[in-house]
Amino acid sequence: MLIYIRGGKGMKERVTLLSGELLILLRQYFRRYKPKTWLFEAAENKQFTPRAIQKMFHDSFDKTGILKKATVHTLRHSFAIHLLENGEDLRKIQLLLRHKNLKTTEIYTHVTSKAILDIGSPLDDLNTEDN
Repeated sequence: MLIYIRGGKGMKERVTLLSGELLILLRQYFRRYKPKTWLFEAAENKQFTPRAIQKMFHDSFDKTGILKKATVHTLRHSFAIHLLENGEDLRKIQLLLRHKNLKTTEIYTHVTSKAILDIGSPLDDLNTEDN
């Protein structure tokens, strides 16, 4: 249940998790389109360029109506933050993201801490004047 990525950004090898739900969708996709060389192929069995992927992402993202800025790399950040928020160990996230330095991964703890600070305490809604 792992996906091996060869020649990613910086020509790095990466590994990521494959969800069971995504596996079902990928199998359906594979049966329908029958890719020859690449799982997701451009014309003539060619690899999509980074720019083509960025354009597809932006076109799809624009259709959502979400006003917040996002990039393809935002998906990586979101993935890491969700893992952290679900209680996954920071060291495991570092290994999964292939960060050389744990400090790089620790940036995500700041993001989730900031999100926690945005949550109001229900106790602040108590009306103490009635007592």
